[in-house]
Amino acid sequence: MSVRDQIVVRGARQHNLKNIDVAFPRGRLVVITGPSGSGKSSLAFDTIYAEGQRRYIESLGAQARQHLPRLPKPDVDLIEGLSPTIGVQSGELSRSPRSTVGTVTEIDHLLRLLLARLGQPHCPRCGQAIVVLGPAQMVDRVLARAPGARFSVRAPIARVADGDVALGSELARLRREGFMRAVVDGKPVDLHDLERAPRRLRHALEVDVDRLSVKQEARSRLSDSIELALRAGQGVVRVVFEDASELVMSERWRCTQCGFELGEITPASLSWNSPRGECERCHGLGEQLRLDPERVVPDPESSLRGGAIAAWGIAEGRYYARMLEQLQSALAVDLDQPFRALPARTRERILHGAPGTSRSKPYEGVLPGLERRLREWSRRIEGEESLEWLEEELAPFMQRERCSACAGARLNPGALALRLFDRNIAELDALALEQLVPWLQQCAWSPTQQRIAEPIVRELLARVAVLVDLGLGYLSAGRTSRSLSRGEAERIRLAAQLGAGLSGVLYVLDEPTAGLHPRDTERLLGTLLALRDRGNTLLVVEHDLDVIERADFVLDLGPGAGERGGRVMASGSPAEIAASDGPTARYLAGRGSQQAAKPSRGPSSGAVRIRDARIHNLQGVDAELPLARLTCVTGVSGSGKSSLVMHTLLPAARALLRGERADVAAGIEGLDVFARVVHVDQAPIGRTPRSTPATYAGLFGGVRELFASLPEARARGFGPERFSFNVKGGRCETCQGAGVARVPMQFLPDVYVACEDCGGARYERETLQVRYRGSTIADVLGASVDSASELFAQLPRVSEVLASLRAVGLGYLRLGQSATTLSAGEAQRLRLARELARRDHGRTLYVLDEPTAGLHASEVELLAQVLESLLAAGHTLVLVEHNLQLIRRADHVIDLGPEAGAAGGRVIASGTPEQVAQCAQSHTGRWLAHAR
Repeated sequence: MSVRDQIVVRGARQHNLKNIDVAFPRGRLVVITGPSGSGKSSLAFDTIYAEGQRRYIESLGAQARQHLPRLPKPDVDLIEGLSPTIGVQSGELSRSPRSTVGTVTEIDHLLRLLLARLGQPHCPRCGQAIVVLGPAQMVDRVLARAPGARFSVRAPIARVADGDVALGSELARLRREGFMRAVVDGKPVDLHDLERAPRRLRHALEVDVDRLSVKQEARSRLSDSIELALRAGQGVVRVVFEDASELVMSERWRCTQCGFELGEITPASLSWNSPRGECERCHGLGEQLRLDPERVVPDPESSLRGGAIAAWGIAEGRYYARMLEQLQSALAVDLDQPFRALPARTRERILHGAPGTSRSKPYEGVLPGLERRLREWSRRIEGEESLEWLEEELAPFMQRERCSACAGARLNPGALALRLFDRNIAELDALALEQLVPWLQQCAWSPTQQRIAEPIVRELLARVAVLVDLGLGYLSAGRTSRSLSRGEAERIRLAAQLGAGLSGVLYVLDEPTAGLHPRDTERLLGTLLALRDRGNTLLVVEHDLDVIERADFVLDLGPGAGERGGRVMASGSPAEIAASDGPTARYLAGRGSQQAAKPSRGPSSGAVRIRDARIHNLQGVDAELPLARLTCVTGVSGSGKSSLVMHTLLPAARALLRGERADVAAGIEGLDVFARVVHVDQAPIGRTPRSTPATYAGLFGGVRELFASLPEARARGFGPERFSFNVKGGRCETCQGAGVARVPMQFLPDVYVACEDCGGARYERETLQVRYRGSTIADVLGASVDSASELFAQLPRVSEVLASLRAVGLGYLRLGQSATTLSAGEAQRLRLARELARRDHGRTLYVLDEPTAGLHASEVELLAQVLESLLAAGHTLVLVEHNLQLIRRADHVIDLGPEAGAAGGRVIASGTPEQVAQCAQSHTGRWLAHAR
């Protein structure tokens, strides 16, 4: 194969890559696989994609480069044959409530353009259609009446319509401008005889511009009169015929019946992200947040000193202590009495505030204080930062309600009054994409409309077709991005990139099948292969065996993770990989199916019963989840799995443990046996680089206490806080504990260099002089979980957490690694490891959301062993899952479907995996029956 036909990488050393050389064919589907942490993303994204983007940006002029994101040159000797690159990385779509399926895929932009150009506006007050006409069109309408009919051309004077301007001065102005007649309250007035005119306007004033009869010879005079009337009447003209009929016409977007004015109609006036289109009450969110006193004080049995006010944080915190001090100085309150036992008036004053007296200071109140913080923060920051702050700080204490002004439509009345074939933009956004297609195809356009609509509709249908082909036809354009599952978000992101129809491009994709049912994976493969057949190269980081088997070329990295990875173990066709010694070989060859048999378990001691669940698309679902068993809820994407587990079971269990009534559309029994509920999902564990596996897993506190107990630390008077990189004292203040400093470059990528003072160690010199078995606190943060396990083998509190991290396959992670660099699968396993390390608090309900996402087949086996240990302890596990390797190990399977959206939401099959495999109507059953 010539150099022209392949992409060649020489000497790749990015992250843990071990100076590897690879070459793969152009115009083919190429899969990079291997265990988590083996270097797949380092090769695909941090080396190949980064170099492609860097070369593109460097080809632009200096003026353009300063406005584009800049990428540093990857640590690689040579990359040849590189095409223009497009990266489709995994992760969440925007969590802003303003981000929807339509905005991400630009379907909404096209719909707004279509309505702005061809929609018919209506008055939101009276419902009358608003028509804009030019002077020539107005003339044609008048001359279309019966020949010879006499009429007068009048111009309404809106400036005095409310009766607050002296009529005499207004009539005098009209006489000076050359007009001879006016109409006041429907009665004619001679402008040369103003003594008879009423002194103030009560109802309406019109100027009588001209009097004519309908005949073609008067066209020129009529045109001049109408133009004069439009100038005098601020864009509105009224033609009154002798038979008392009339024509009211406007050259502005204004209702001629009640005077409501829309203003110029543009796509922006139909957008909830624009001040012109958004609802004035909810500002385009479609919902409003209201502080809920029950959430602010979730446990009324607690005392104020014991942490009753949850919105103030933990009772031991500094902020809580400061708020408690303010409360005590203003109100005489027993801080140790349960909140519920306090007098009703006292509770009211604590929550809503109290005015000051001669003996006490005024007290703001908990709820007004939270509202003030919300207003102050909203003024300081905007967009997603504000949203993140709300979710992390205030959202737990607020209740979302549909906006009372727009009923959730997000738009103002003027935007909703624009209709196209009796549908407004909100109604089109609410249509499922598979319903939008026939609606667009059935629109009866006029010849003029057809010319305008054709390019817009063609682009719309093309973008919708990509989503439908990816199995997302059940979604609506108005569905918010944050409500999507991981699999749906992956395909939305993919559709946004693949809908362009490019050729000769290198697409780099990060696990596009994550969160997909095998049936949907097959459909996605069809899309990828079609993209390949258009002359593109697809470089896919993937674990799914079906995708690997259909690939043209495979790179298998390993053999392990972290420092034990970064090598090419095998490359070639799927058959060549299966015959190799690589980490993926035995699974492709079918030898991986020889799993350990499920432990024999007797009959369950009971079950959680869900009755008549109807949230979202669930259609009265009844389900039983056996106790102390592993239950997998399966089904095609969008069939209702998350609705049943995450939006029905999970909130009900949480509410029960808080002693509250569950607000779910279902009846649930059997949850009272659990002491707690644990939800393990794929959300990021931290939003800042300061969050690390060591801090999140809870072992860093023990490490800091260990260092503080060492003789050297005690001699210097160092406490545990001295060894924290997040607070002043022991950290390096030059970099504030970050270890690096960013150097902005004008036309080059920003450079991150080690801090000059600490050399990247995060701590100042005095702190680093304290050592434990030869290691400083900085050495501990730089160590992997595996090496730290040996270092702290004699420290039970720390070693137990490290053992749980190793048990879920995270032994390669560095303790001080930034949480923002972790994959979704790593974040989820880190959550699971933290739960494993906790002390047993009784029977627990574990709810896991696709725990196999991002895991290699070998790691799925490791995860199965961890789940078995939880089952052996008597806990109950409920998983939303697609991975057949794990589903086969389940004790009970609930398969929803048969399809997605409105065509789903029903139980198709339930029972053991073997029983579900016998159900012909179940997509999961058919795949289980043929799984290796």
